[in-house]
Amino acid sequence: MSIIESDEQQALRAAVREIVGKYGFEYANKHARAGESMTEMWQELGEAGFLGVSVPEEYGGGGAGIYELAAVLEESSALGASMIMMVVSPAICGTIIAKYGTEEQKQRWLPGFADGSTVMAFGITEPDAGSNSHNISTVARRDGGDWVLNGRKVFVTGVNNADYVLIVARTVDERSGRLRPAMFVLPRETPGFEYREVEMDIIESEKQYLLFLDDVRLPASALVGGADAPLEALFAGLNPERIMASALAVGTGRYAIDKAVEYVKERAVWGQPIGAHQGVAHPLAKCHIELELSRLMMQRAAALYDAGLDKAAGEAANIAKYSAAEASINALDTAIQSMGGNGLSKEYGLAQMLGLARIGRVAPVSREMILNFVAQHSLGLPKSY
Repeated sequence: MSIIESDEQQALRAAVREIVGKYGFEYANKHARAGESMTEMWQELGEAGFLGVSVPEEYGGGGAGIYELAAVLEESSALGASMIMMVVSPAICGTIIAKYGTEEQKQRWLPGFADGSTVMAFGITEPDAGSNSHNISTVARRDGGDWVLNGRKVFVTGVNNADYVLIVARTVDERSGRLRPAMFVLPRETPGFEYREVEMDIIESEKQYLLFLDDVRLPASALVGGADAPLEALFAGLNPERIMASALAVGTGRYAIDKAVEYVKERAVWGQPIGAHQGVAHPLAKCHIELELSRLMMQRAAALYDAGLDKAAGEAANIAKYSAAEASINALDTAIQSMGGNGLSKEYGLAQMLGLARIGRVAPVSREMILNFVAQHSLGLPKSY
């Protein structure tokens, strides 16, 4: 693994900045406050091939990896225009289908992921299961050649913007007779499927939804990977999810520190810029260090994942996600503090980002579950739950 990015990777970051720079924070802020999607920016990034940079070339994608997809999200977030659906649609759903979908499913879905024209939400969390994915109660049963799904999901991002939802359910393994996880691609307008917005006290364009599945009938082709899909299919998108969440957090932290540095260079009190005072400069420098360390772990996790080293990538992805969430929150808080009252003003928009940054401690996996993972798998300590 090289810690020096290639010319192509650096060019990718520059090209993303060029596109997103035309939109930036003001565009994202306007749409977030109105509860609207950033459709124009999403479409332009998709048409340029940046949303599908990790999709295999034979299906119209860039043929790169999660490293490059994370770079796209990081640079977008660093300009104040983060997109949570990049974590969900191309990273989770696109990866799962690319790795474990049938050839027919790949031909059907991956070209849409490649150009951003297909948006897919991901439904795994349930009201009564939370972090315990083994306790999922959404059930899929066979009925002739079809599948019939019943259950509920909660905190599903961006269903209103998605054409489809990838639903995690449990079904009976025909060999063992035991329940096992399975995933189904569900068109949003399928009869028996309803979604209701969960009102969140966070200013963000992507909304959260509660899903209801009441005798939802799907054809056999909706089962991702077919009847023989391995258990690993469910977890194929979880490491990319953590890596992408890290990219969003690092980018958001970078945005906050950039704004604060720009401000403290110009804001003069007692005859000199406040950035000359160590009480202002040192906390900002510390945040920069924390973000760079988190970024390095994120890049390491992505490189390990793209190399097919899943076990090592799992540890690195969890550590990166933990570190990036903490660094992002600290960066925002420090930036706001360094700017005084202006840090809380609507003009600069940092205060509204606190909610987005705070999500990183809770989702897509809580910091406590990451600590459980590290304690058990990295340190070899007994399982605590």
